[in-house]
Amino acid sequence: MRVTTALLPVASLVTCAAVIPAVPASAGTAQPRVVSENPVNTTPHVLDGIVTAFALVGRTVVVGGEFSAVREARGGEDLPRANVFAFDLYTGRVLRDFAPDLDGPVAALAAGPGDTVYVGGAFGAPYRGLARLRVSDGAPVDGFSAPVYGGDVTSLVRLGGALYVGGDFSRIGRSPRTALARVDAETGAVDPRFTVTPGDGRRGDPRIYAMAAVRDRLVVDGSFTTLDGLRRPQLGVIDLTTGRVADWRTEAYAPACKPDFPSYVRGLDLSPDGRYFVVVTTGGPAPRTSKLCDSAARFETYAKGEAVRPTWVNLTGGDSLYAVAVTGSAVYVGGHQRWLDNPRGADTAGPGAARRPGIGAIDPVTGRALRWNPTRERGIGVKAFLTVKTGLLVGSDTTELGHEYHARVGMFPTT
Repeated sequence: MRVTTALLPVASLVTCAAVIPAVPASAGTAQPRVVSENPVNTTPHVLDGIVTAFALVGRTVVVGGEFSAVREARGGEDLPRANVFAFDLYTGRVLRDFAPDLDGPVAALAAGPGDTVYVGGAFGAPYRGLARLRVSDGAPVDGFSAPVYGGDVTSLVRLGGALYVGGDFSRIGRSPRTALARVDAETGAVDPRFTVTPGDGRRGDPRIYAMAAVRDRLVVDGSFTTLDGLRRPQLGVIDLTTGRVADWRTEAYAPACKPDFPSYVRGLDLSPDGRYFVVVTTGGPAPRTSKLCDSAARFETYAKGEAVRPTWVNLTGGDSLYAVAVTGSAVYVGGHQRWLDNPRGADTAGPGAARRPGIGAIDPVTGRALRWNPTRERGIGVKAFLTVKTGLLVGSDTTELGHEYHARVGMFPTT
């Protein structure tokens, strides 16, 4: 089924946070309905720091971030864990044998083949920012080597036999790569055929913040103005059939937000069928303008040309969004926001604002906030989502989710 839209000007979209009538994407999703507002009682508690990444390997959830101890929901002893741990999705039991000793934060995770997980971040020797570990015992997988130099890893996406690596690095192994690379999923060898290079960081070196891939497209956002010399301010699409930048450009993120946020794009996620994706941002309030500061915005993946506009925009009115998860029934967004549907707010609730403290859900078609409103303690904000068949996993820096104690990790079950 083909999506047909008649797009409003961006300024109009920002004002009304709505989309013109469209044929909805026919997503073959495992979540045909919005998840419950009542979190499950089995997820373990992370006792300090912040959770920034999830991956599902079989029935095991791997959790990454910056923390030092965890405890099972049923109680028991505090378990030391150095920035990464794993638990059973169904029982919440923490895996005792998975306890890698990483000396720096974990920013990204991706499920690997053969009961393994890729771990990316700012940790040092012996892995230098990127490792492939066995989930059974946390040991490194023999034969995989992709040490990162000149920066850190912030995003990982595995697609078949390839692992896409994003960050602010300058080299992987002996191969020069600026912020983006494709490596062999088994060996870690850099693929010489994939050389797309982000350029012109908006303040400092280029940096990939988030990525998502489906079939023949890789979507990337971050601190860059060009991809392979082609103008792509903060957001671009790469055609994986050619390994080149796609004929897809938007100027939506070219305008500046507050000076403290020279690059303000944050999380992104593709729909289950890959036909559209949603980007969330920080940046500070910008009421009554076409700027996409502190917003969620939907884009069509296979649009073409140099003037791609968002299908819809939903503004918080001045609070950051960091994480997004797209399903067939909802676009879940998280940060430290107070509201959605708030285009006229400037750290205030404007007319029609929907109160959604720390977490909310947006209709994928209309771009308006759904009624779903479990609430959470805002803090820094949600930094990680993961949709699984049984629900929506949430990672953050706070301890209250859905009016209950769930320290830094929680899950809303499917209904």
